[in-house]
Amino acid sequence: MHVLYLVIVGAAAGFLATRLMDVQTNVVATVAIGIAGALIGGLVLRFLLLLTGVAAGFIGAILGAALLIWLYQTYIQRR
Repeated sequence: MHVLYLVIVGAAAGFLATRLMDVQTNVVATVAIGIAGALIGGLVLRFLLLLTGVAAGFIGAILGAALLIWLYQTYIQRR
């Protein structure tokens, strides 16, 4: 069940993050960005802010995906 939750939240977070950061990606890349962002942001928010539940995971997923997009644009895409 956790994997399904991660994919659903990751897809939504990736979609929102790519729209907020104005990045055009395909569906697979959007979901991958969202899942990676969910892992990064969810863990960071849960440890730093001591929030639990769906809200922390979703907000963390969006912030993590936005961070991942920024890092990609800053360090990898410019090469």
